[in-house]
Amino acid sequence: RKSNWFNKYLLVKTNAIYQNMNIGIIIQARMGSTRLPGKVLLPFYGEKTLLEVLLDKLHTAFSGKIIVATSIKENNDELERFLKNKGEIVFRGSENDVLNRFIEAAKANGVDAVVRICSDNPFMDVNGVMQLVEKGLSCDADYVGFRINNKPSILTHFGFWGEFVTLDALMRVAASTPIDTPAHEHVTFHIYNHPEEYHCEWIKAPDFLQNRDDIRLTIDTSEDMDNARSVYADLMKANPDFSLKDVVDYLDAHESLKQSMLKNISQNKK
Repeated sequence: RKSNWFNKYLLVKTNAIYQNMNIGIIIQARMGSTRLPGKVLLPFYGEKTLLEVLLDKLHTAFSGKIIVATSIKENNDELERFLKNKGEIVFRGSENDVLNRFIEAAKANGVDAVVRICSDNPFMDVNGVMQLVEKGLSCDADYVGFRINNKPSILTHFGFWGEFVTLDALMRVAASTPIDTPAHEHVTFHIYNHPEEYHCEWIKAPDFLQNRDDIRLTIDTSEDMDNARSVYADLMKANPDFSLKDVVDYLDAHESLKQSMLKNISQNKK
């Protein structure tokens, strides 16, 4: 499967060069989470931290630049050291103006468009990452996202998908919105809420996930972390190449996990 994904990447890379566009992945990460401080460097699976598991998964599917964008706040010094020791690309920018952090990270690394990924999503679907890139290149969009239950996937608790957005679109948002608005904290918020100004394209999430609101595999709390660790370890034991359908089937067979997730969904509204 790895070689298949690499072959797909080569095709995407060829298209990107043809269209004179450099695509990168930017992972948004910081140590200052209020609900679970330092979560990205907490142990998650085996000897790997939460962020390492995500990075390893992305590196198997994408050979372009993968950048971890954190802030200049001192509590992220440890994160920068950890990542640089692993040979990862790190960019440090604004703590609160995350939009500006993404813009400057892309500029510093010669990236014209990015797949934005949150660091607390270890179940990120790499197939979905490549779908975002391919769709973004094929339709000349400002923004591409997955859509599920009639809303952008970024507004859900699944934790399965990223978002494709061009640097040009991010710069337009920065130029047209005040710094104290949600547009600067939630990087793509202004774009998908203003489809009359930006070319937004959508990928329909798989049918087996439509109309479901009982899955939470993004990690914000200690209970989220415990649930995700348990699911991930069991799935890896059964099949290290597990799919989204495998995740859903596993959760459907473990009702207590779903009840825990439903409780956390109700307590952590998006």
